[in-house]
Amino acid sequence: VSVKPTTGNQEVIIATAQGWALKFNEKDVRSMGRNTRGVRGIDLAKGDTVIGMDVVKEDRDFLVVTENGFGKRTPLDQYRTYSRARKGVRTIGLTDKSGLAVAVKVLDGDDELMCISAEGIIIRMDVADIPQQGRAAQGVRVMRLEPGDQVVSIAQVVTRDGG
Repeated sequence: VSVKPTTGNQEVIIATAQGWALKFNEKDVRSMGRNTRGVRGIDLAKGDTVIGMDVVKEDRDFLVVTENGFGKRTPLDQYRTYSRARKGVRTIGLTDKSGLAVAVKVLDGDDELMCISAEGIIIRMDVADIPQQGRAAQGVRVMRLEPGDQVVSIAQVVTRDGG
């Protein structure tokens, strides 16, 4: 689903489509060779899937976006660090209106974001325009969609100056 470079002593956060997230230290994952299966990062409920992961950075927010265009930011300090291979904690309150979670990213309020729909609609927005909310909140509409369309991905906008 995702690969990120780390220093060997950072925390990572993994999220699922059914709205769960688990933050753990990467030291909990032992080093292995190429031909191994690896270890379990998060314990998935029946029918759930991993939608993304990111590296935890100090004073940043965890952004979650759903298939029906809802999203929210939650300060990463609201996520306690656990050992890997657990269920995690609720990261967004999902309903039929919001749909399943489809994308996550660790961002700063100064960053910009693009939301991409299955029909090819792309919108660019300031992350600061998405409100900070608690872990269990449903979020707010961040992208209006035509009937039958869904958000499929998000991307951080990176400018030439590195922002």
